[in-house]
Amino acid sequence: MNEKGLDQAHRRGASENYIGAERNQNHAGGKMIARSGSNRWHNLIVSNTAIAAGSKMHGHKCEIYISNMRVRMTNNFICYPDIVFVKDEPKFADSNLDMLLNPTVVVEIFSSTTNTVDKTKKVESFLEMESIRECILLKEDEMRVEHYARQNQKQWIYRIYNERDDVVSLDSIGVKIGLSEIYAQFKFRQAEFASRAVN
Repeated sequence: MNEKGLDQAHRRGASENYIGAERNQNHAGGKMIARSGSNRWHNLIVSNTAIAAGSKMHGHKCEIYISNMRVRMTNNFICYPDIVFVKDEPKFADSNLDMLLNPTVVVEIFSSTTNTVDKTKKVESFLEMESIRECILLKEDEMRVEHYARQNQKQWIYRIYNERDDVVSLDSIGVKIGLSEIYAQFKFRQAEFASRAVN
């Protein structure tokens, strides 16, 4: 999971101060702010997923942002999802156009070493956002996709996909992506396919 900055909900002023400081650092002498690292597999999953989805969006009014778009959630937690899809017109916090307020689908990569508490807190924050219709968690060290799809204000359908022939349907943006596309260059051990997909 790729995140920076605020580890918990903060007042609006605190998040604005953080963003202001980050913008100044990013442009002062090219100094980068430290962020969670990503390895070969993480990057392949991000690019595979973005390319697979983007190639099927013919005529859709949808934008895709990869890794570097800030998202401010309902609780003022600020994060950088691995992939963000925005259907229709994106809304930003200000004229800098660098903090998105209305993601439609968020995609996060995680691994067996991801802190469970952090993962749960982040997912819960995503699910609280009114604009988010679907939340996708992709595991980098196992063929496993967790898919949350909003049904109404308080109800989500949760599915797990873990077979190469499984297809994840992102209905909110009209796209279907196969696990064979997401994990195109991956070779996993058979033991990692023990559980079956729940649909």
